[in-house]
Amino acid sequence: MGKSLVPPGSGGDDHIEPVDLKQALEERYLAYALSTIMHRALPDVRDGLKPVHRRIMHAMRLLRLNPDQAFAKCARIVGEVMGKFHPHGDQSIYDALVRLAQSFSMRYPLVDGQGNFGNIDGDSAAAMRYTEARMTEVATELLAGITEDAVDFRPTYNEEDEEPVVLPGAFPNLLANGSSGIAVGMATSIPPHNVAELCKAALYLIDNPNAEVEDLMTRVPHEDPDENMVRGPDFPTGGVIVDSFETMLEAYKTGRGSFRVRSKWAVEDQGRGTYQIVVTEIPYGVQKSRLIEKIAELLLARRLPLLEDIRDESAEDIRVVLVPKSRTVDPTLLMESLFKLTELEVRFPLNMNVLSRGKVPGVLSLKQVLREWLDHRKEVLIRRSNHRLDEIVRRLEILGGLLIAYLNLDEVIRIIREEDEPKPVMMARWDLTDLQAESILNMRLRSLRKLEEFEIRKEFDALSEEKAQIEALLNSDQKQWKTIRWEVERLRDRFSSSTELGRRRTQFADAPEHDIEDIQQAMIEREPITVVVSEKGWLRALKGHLSDYSTLSFKEGDALKLAFHAQTTDKILFLTTGGKFFTIGADRLPGGRGHGEPIRIMVDMENDQAIVTAFVHDPSRKLLLSSYVGNGFLVPETEVVANTRKGRQVMNVKAPDEAKFCVPVAGDHVAIVGENRKLLVFPLSEVPEMGRGKGVRLQKYKDGGVCDIKTFNLADGLTWQDSAERTFTRTKEELVEWMGARASAGRMVPKGFPRTGKFG
Repeated sequence: MGKSLVPPGSGGDDHIEPVDLKQALEERYLAYALSTIMHRALPDVRDGLKPVHRRIMHAMRLLRLNPDQAFAKCARIVGEVMGKFHPHGDQSIYDALVRLAQSFSMRYPLVDGQGNFGNIDGDSAAAMRYTEARMTEVATELLAGITEDAVDFRPTYNEEDEEPVVLPGAFPNLLANGSSGIAVGMATSIPPHNVAELCKAALYLIDNPNAEVEDLMTRVPHEDPDENMVRGPDFPTGGVIVDSFETMLEAYKTGRGSFRVRSKWAVEDQGRGTYQIVVTEIPYGVQKSRLIEKIAELLLARRLPLLEDIRDESAEDIRVVLVPKSRTVDPTLLMESLFKLTELEVRFPLNMNVLSRGKVPGVLSLKQVLREWLDHRKEVLIRRSNHRLDEIVRRLEILGGLLIAYLNLDEVIRIIREEDEPKPVMMARWDLTDLQAESILNMRLRSLRKLEEFEIRKEFDALSEEKAQIEALLNSDQKQWKTIRWEVERLRDRFSSSTELGRRRTQFADAPEHDIEDIQQAMIEREPITVVVSEKGWLRALKGHLSDYSTLSFKEGDALKLAFHAQTTDKILFLTTGGKFFTIGADRLPGGRGHGEPIRIMVDMENDQAIVTAFVHDPSRKLLLSSYVGNGFLVPETEVVANTRKGRQVMNVKAPDEAKFCVPVAGDHVAIVGENRKLLVFPLSEVPEMGRGKGVRLQKYKDGGVCDIKTFNLADGLTWQDSAERTFTRTKEELVEWMGARASAGRMVPKGFPRTGKFG
């Protein structure tokens, strides 16, 4: 019979309780958040492990998978963990186990894997039924003393077994192997470090408890690498850190920050001036296949004009070959462009958010992490010492009983043979304790052969001496720290720079100081173009340098305003009638198909303004600006470049006045012609140089304004062209009549001057 599906009636005994939904949801969310933080996402500062990793280590110990033992199937390990300790899916447990075995993921692997455990390309491991594993020496260090009451145990999820709350952790695993995880409302990201450096810093902290974070770091490396304290992260995949010491110091002080990690590369000479770049190390956490894919995509999209090809020639070691476009390409500039666009350079975050004392989540500094690890080691030492002391006391008690049995062996045998209850008889006869009497009764007959007074007394004396040493240790804080110091020194020697596992892999360097402009220019393929600007402000860039502009077509009512040659790497400057300069990269201009695009789409240009002129940016030049009414000033061209869509206001004009001319300075004198056909020549030195402003009066007018303006060398004379393109020149002596002071009216133009009033 199944259960009734009819809901209960509305009687008074339905046991319905009113619940505040808001409060109930808050309680459940908080419970979930705390569960995630405590039992899943954040590592413990003492052993650097999350619960799943700790359970894997514990299960492997129970299966006796020591480094000197045979491998066991991973499926068996996963089954043991899932069945006894970790009530989650087998795949999540196996993924955690695989990561512990990957030498490119773990700086000091905790699991020794046999079979396919994945690779740096991002390929996944084989199924757990095909792979085998056992613990490494590092794992045994983490577990050392777990059977000696070093740590507390708690019931498992089903209360059928026990699991350790934390591992003894004789290895600084949190900083050595790093950790990452996302909890509810918080995250952790800790990079791996070099154990020898951590041990050296820990030794310094033991001797100097009040040391600051900067005291635990080495700014200038020693000749002997083993004398270095913490220099920075030490990733299993190597790479180069290009952050300054001050940046890293601040990160370690606060527990938050990031590290810039670059690939390691070198130039390989191919002969005849050609070369190729070989990348041998890539940043930590980057999949090599995905990295090459990304570079290939950028190559096809023509966003890497300096790069010709990329090849993966990796075997066991990484070897990625980059082929430059030509032998003239600067390799440093090429790599800088790749660092900017690809994962050949990454920022690895630092957020040392961990469980302090296994209970309280918090962001700790480098000193606090080392301090808590050392305090944990002290606690483990005291607990192991007390455990050993209890064992010695128990054994000494047993030995005392055995000595009595040896001295009265015949009587002991008689009592055992004749008495119905020999235990109380012996206890009464020789004043034995219950443990002593039980030990005598449980002694095997074959042990009688070894029961000699000399051996008993020898063992008794040795244990008594050990007991005295342990008691002295427990009573002396100094001796405890001395012992911990010895343990840390032993660990440092075990993982010194002379060992393959202990040598530092990640190096440090200063990033080359390249101008952002240079890098941006390098990433643009240099091609000749012709920039075309229409009267109504439509822009386009035609491929190649055109000589004939008569074939250009425009929208109805529009016409050619100006056209000039440029390169795709150039910056094009635009001056509007409002006195604003706009900057557009030549590579961003619309193509030559159609009529182009209006400039107002590309920049924030006001509707009542129009383009005065456009030209290729030359940082070495100066410009002479002039408004319609004749105000003007000099400005360096570097001062008019705008970095935003809004442009840069350079010339201040008020309606009805407007910016009229922008002339590159080439000479020592200025020639200006008004609409009244009066010409004035004056020295350029009379015009002030400004970054922004209204300027000074260049020529005086009763009505009208400037018609044309030109700069020239007085020694070469003033030239102009008439409508028939004939060139006229007035020498210095011939220009005396029109020479005057700035802001004067000038005199009528000389004979032969174009009717247009333009110099040509």
